[in-house]
Amino acid sequence: MRSLEGSISENRALFRILDANLDRAREGMRIIEEWCRFGLNNETLMAEFKSLRQSVAHWHSPEIRLARDTPNDLGTALTHPQEATRSSLLDILQVNFARSQEALRVLEEYGKLYSLEMAAACKQMRYQLYSLDSQIVNPLMTEAFMTPNAPSTALRSKLIQARTYLVTSPVPDLLGVVEAALQGGIAIVQYREKSANDAQRLHLAQQLKALCHQYGALFIVNDRADIALAAEADGVHLGQHDLPIEIARKILGPDKIVGRSTTNPEELQRALAEGADYIGVGPVHETPTKPGKAAAGNDYVRYADQHATMPWFVIGGLNAENLAPTLAAGATRVAVVRALMAASDPAAVARSLAQQTHQVAHSPTQEPSKGLNNGQNNSSDIREQSE
Repeated sequence: MRSLEGSISENRALFRILDANLDRAREGMRIIEEWCRFGLNNETLMAEFKSLRQSVAHWHSPEIRLARDTPNDLGTALTHPQEATRSSLLDILQVNFARSQEALRVLEEYGKLYSLEMAAACKQMRYQLYSLDSQIVNPLMTEAFMTPNAPSTALRSKLIQARTYLVTSPVPDLLGVVEAALQGGIAIVQYREKSANDAQRLHLAQQLKALCHQYGALFIVNDRADIALAAEADGVHLGQHDLPIEIARKILGPDKIVGRSTTNPEELQRALAEGADYIGVGPVHETPTKPGKAAAGNDYVRYADQHATMPWFVIGGLNAENLAPTLAAGATRVAVVRALMAASDPAAVARSLAQQTHQVAHSPTQEPSKGLNNGQNNSSDIREQSE
């Protein structure tokens, strides 16, 4: 700690400023952390906010706490009409990001009189919050200005946050494999079944939906919008020769997710024009799931990175061992079939896929795509230049 040169009253005022803003920063972070935990079901973001709160608490020393004088704090009696209401989830998150960011700025400035190390730490935490602000709030802001045909805010937020996607194939213990994958962090499950009758499909779809929602994951039905509707799924995934996206929305309603498979730039642009909520990009490698379909390769991945304006998932012969080159080509989301359905330990494979995609998506060297691939922007860089 620096040697304080002010009077006793000045030093006491300094400690009160630090005390109040250390509390404000942590309180705002905790409110956002609760959304990451219960709304997004995102363990990584939840852990990041917990770490931030603990970093702030590290500087809340006894001498700072002892300066607290709540009965004589003029600020406790000041209120504003806007504080009494919150109009939306977006409003709550924006207010509390701003509260924490402002508090950290105050701590950075006044902290220079108390501890230069503290001031530097608060500056770094503030810029970390700017990045998290973009990552969490931007999807909700995008939703607020989208057309009425967009999925609900909660579904779209989960879709944009998702990094790993399981497409099922028939196996003896389908529910057990899917649950293990969900335990490993899979964010979306697509039920794909080509041979069962409709009654069997609906029964399994209902079971899978319940399982996915238990773990906070999205549940999508392959091809069949009618089965998706009957099972109350979160959406449907369509191939190139399936229903038009517009018709699928009429069946499911405007709040559900509609995805589309694409294998080349022309199909990507068509899916974009039709209003797909997300697309599959591949097959990156040849795969028995798509017999006779030539691999699109990483050249198409690079094209998607530059042109896709919706979330997109690479797919086709990918696994935890061969994913790295495709991530290097610009992918930040992956969908797999055999890598999980045939795995001896689906949970471990799912964790590896989640770790790899998360590292790339949050790497400071990752170039942002023109679309929503990484769900982030450069707002922290802009703020740095303006200060």
